[in-house]
Amino acid sequence: MRHSMSKRGVPTRNRRVLISGASIAGPALAFWLDRYGFDVTVVERATTIRTGGYPIDVRGTAIDMVERMGLLPQIRAAHVNTQLMTFVDGDGREIGSVPVYDAVGSDERDVELPRGTLATLLYDASRQGNVRYRFNDSIDTLHDDGAGVDIRFTSGIREHYDIVVGADGLHSRTRRLVFGAEDLFRHDLGFDFALFSLQNDQGLSHGGIFHAEPGRVAGLFAVQGSQRMFGFLTFMTDKGAPRTVREQLDLIQTTYAGMHWEVPRLLKEMEVADDLYFDSVSQIRMPHWSKGSVVLLGDAAFAPSFRSGQGTSLALVGAYVLAGELASHEKTSAGLEAYERTLRPFVEANQALATDERGAFFLPRTQADIDMRDRMLAEIARNGTGIFFDNRRPAAHSAISLPDYQME
Repeated sequence: MRHSMSKRGVPTRNRRVLISGASIAGPALAFWLDRYGFDVTVVERATTIRTGGYPIDVRGTAIDMVERMGLLPQIRAAHVNTQLMTFVDGDGREIGSVPVYDAVGSDERDVELPRGTLATLLYDASRQGNVRYRFNDSIDTLHDDGAGVDIRFTSGIREHYDIVVGADGLHSRTRRLVFGAEDLFRHDLGFDFALFSLQNDQGLSHGGIFHAEPGRVAGLFAVQGSQRMFGFLTFMTDKGAPRTVREQLDLIQTTYAGMHWEVPRLLKEMEVADDLYFDSVSQIRMPHWSKGSVVLLGDAAFAPSFRSGQGTSLALVGAYVLAGELASHEKTSAGLEAYERTLRPFVEANQALATDERGAFFLPRTQADIDMRDRMLAEIARNGTGIFFDNRRPAAHSAISLPDYQME
């Protein structure tokens, strides 16, 4: 049996860990656990790592984390460098624009890259060690007997693990099996959204264009040199996301009927898109992230919603802290308690960003919000953004210093 040494010099047995989910949090956690001497398996219901996808951000302390992984040069090389957000009226006339870095509260260290690129980099890094991946499978049932967790996979295979980690996203099956129904922990922020790709026939690059009416926003954005761009639709609702694709499409068609600019085209393209993603704008808030030998990570435990812009960074930092605390404690329970104690203030600071003053600017609920936004855009053109957008975001992005979990 392989052994490693904790930072306290205490032998740590080679605990078997199952991670459910191979998106961002799962492979990042697998990388660190393997480095600390754990026996790691990742199960993923997809047939392979999902490539492509929309741009995501790595900010603040998460930059320090990927640097410790040795991935910062590759991540910087994939930076898409989105520069400008432009707002237009129903006839396509420009109202004003905002530099993206000012709008989202980033700094010069932050990186924006395609989601699939980051997922692939993390997967490849984790596979340089002894991590095993089991694709096209998932957890069917689990039973924590106090000495570990018995797992039955949908493939019929049965295994026993010392620790099980649910890194399986906002709609986590692991969370539902162990902690209860999603509705107990999901807090809807009053919007649904749809995202899909379409042909970039406008030469759009390095930015996005957005048109808003009270309670509904439509946008187009593209990264540099891409022949595809993304359509984005988000709107107020108090009903939560419909379950079937047809219901989702019908809701969007009804909600956006009569809206001008590029909306009629977006509605047509949405109907034939093969990569439509639809969901509610929601957060996951839980009083505890672990129960027995099962623990949650990333969106499964503390999804902040896209309005915070911090889902990826929370997943990366959370993976580092969870692995380090498990490696630093002989007892799993002590490691899980330390994980939550260390990470929760950082999570809560970043979840709070989803409801800051930028919300009314980018997702206006009323005509008064739109009028205020337009006045702000005019003032921004004269004086810059700092007078409107406070500096809470960079502070929250770096509201934790990475502990040193280096093995002795």
